[in-house]
Amino acid sequence: MKRLRVGVLYGGRSGEHEVSLASAAAVFAHLDKKRYEAVPIRIEKDGRWCLADRAPTAMSASDVIEQARLDAARPLRSGREVHMIARPSEETVLSIDRSASRIDELGRATVTGLNLDVIFPVLHGPYGEDGTVQGLLELANVPYVGAGVLASAVGMDKAIMKLVFSAHGLPVGPYRVVMRHEREANGAATLDALESALGYPMFVKPANLGSSVGISKAKARDSLSNALDLAGAYDRKIVVEAAIPEAREIECAVLGNDRPDASVAGEVIPSREFYDYEAKYLDDRSQVIIPADLAPDVSEEIRRLSIAAFKAIDCAGMARVDFLVSRPTGQIFVNEVNTIPGFTTISMYSKLWAATGVDYATLLDRLLSLALERHAGKQQLRTSLA
Repeated sequence: MKRLRVGVLYGGRSGEHEVSLASAAAVFAHLDKKRYEAVPIRIEKDGRWCLADRAPTAMSASDVIEQARLDAARPLRSGREVHMIARPSEETVLSIDRSASRIDELGRATVTGLNLDVIFPVLHGPYGEDGTVQGLLELANVPYVGAGVLASAVGMDKAIMKLVFSAHGLPVGPYRVVMRHEREANGAATLDALESALGYPMFVKPANLGSSVGISKAKARDSLSNALDLAGAYDRKIVVEAAIPEAREIECAVLGNDRPDASVAGEVIPSREFYDYEAKYLDDRSQVIIPADLAPDVSEEIRRLSIAAFKAIDCAGMARVDFLVSRPTGQIFVNEVNTIPGFTTISMYSKLWAATGVDYATLLDRLLSLALERHAGKQQLRTSLA
């Protein structure tokens, strides 16, 4: 049987570039080599696409920084840039060799077409998880794993996501949206409005970023001002949330297209005051409890709400849905949907499915099958009145 050629997209221009390397390393290590031919396509921090001369190998997030240092010391082979053809074609990407030995007498580089059967974007954050790459893949008419343009964009923008959740009647905690230009023009008034509406403590986040990058917990006016400055350094739009009293962080994984399934729920007990970037990736003292210690009816409600949130943004393929559950009241709040969650073997998404009976290799098979299924369905749509 002919192997499927899978283009694995990883890296990217966002602040989550290093996290993507760890996720992609796990994908490369676990794709069945008898069924799939994996093609490593790395997007550098400056946005260049290239055929990597080696796949990433740091599957532990704590090793990612060291891997990045090694990559800097051993740069990719020169002249292997890649460009996706933004139209339906039998050549999905063009590989351009600009090395001196391959330049002809007219100064032209060697260009080679490469067909890919399906794309697996393992990109986190802006310019990868937010619908931009998905739009390019739609133009190329190539199957790809995960959410489409709309769901990716809504899933990345926490402010729009909360509006969609509210429109679907999903429980969302109190929040406000602050635009950076408003904050710069009306600093004191912005702080006054947030204090009046939400009270302390508050969580301040860039609207369009993940992996807890740029997130702060503000307990007083000075820390709120600093938190707004930090979040504003990453995004023009800032989401400020009221802290849920004695919140438990519960997560659930979703897999599927039109009829998605939800995994068992898991709980994260961060080693730090909240689950920030350091607690997620650089500190191994955080605890994960799978399945979470929840009453059966609460666990079932978490699963129901996970599927409802997945459908609310018109998601496909995969997502991890994060919740906050108040200990004093038992109230459940949908916090956010991650359309390309961390994807290492020790990431919550894969661990939740492992606890539900779906191992990592099988999970990859399911995701690639779902990508092909969704693409086949789109090919049945009419694109002309004729």
